[in-house]
Amino acid sequence: MTVYFIGAGPGAADLITVRGARTLAACGVCLYAGSLVPRELLAECPDDARLVDTAQLDIEQITAELVAAHRDGHDVARLHSGDPSVFSAVNEQMRRLDEVGVPYEVVPGVPAFAAAAAALKRELTVPTVGQTVILTRIAQRATAMPEGEDLATLGRSGALIVLHLAARYVDRVVEELLPHYGADCPAAVVAMASRPDELVLRGTLEDIAEQVKAAGVIRTAVIMVGRTLGAEQFRDSHLYSPARDRHTC
Repeated sequence: MTVYFIGAGPGAADLITVRGARTLAACGVCLYAGSLVPRELLAECPDDARLVDTAQLDIEQITAELVAAHRDGHDVARLHSGDPSVFSAVNEQMRRLDEVGVPYEVVPGVPAFAAAAAALKRELTVPTVGQTVILTRIAQRATAMPEGEDLATLGRSGALIVLHLAARYVDRVVEELLPHYGADCPAAVVAMASRPDELVLRGTLEDIAEQVKAAGVIRTAVIMVGRTLGAEQFRDSHLYSPARDRHTC
């Protein structure tokens, strides 16, 4: 039997991939993060599936559930919010499954930053303005950032910064990025992206912190800072240019 780490998407139940939904429907056991995964997604599970909310479980308890389900002959869906490739804590689960010889696969999902960009109606890379996107977070008491990955260092690039898990520390974000981006740099915060209670805040580094605090946003939000968010005058990409020779590879 196999454990499937499935990206559930950013929040809206219909943003799970077709592959993710089909896999979920074929698993006899589903472990899901109850505080983050929409309950509507559980309707995709078989009627007799065993559903386990992992919100109150630690890593050893989660691993025990995965291993037990595997040994009982069940395929297991491990449902994570967003996409498993970033800030999902799947590495530590896969490492433990490797240690006990339990096979697993990863089914990608729609990441929160993509849903946030969609809410903003913005392409994050713009010709001649910005072609680099940095996905990061900030140091907290629980997990320090590796050397060289602090905001002050990353900000020197001038690239679009996308911050997860940082809404309650928005003042620190602004303080560390201001010297590199300037007070007039476009900034945005999208909370609960793709959900019915989605909240979109647009501004600059000068005012975005006050907007966030006034709105009471402290979690489940993505912060974006960079010039591409406000780009209006820019060169068209070469991809669809009339000058491009479409008869060569």
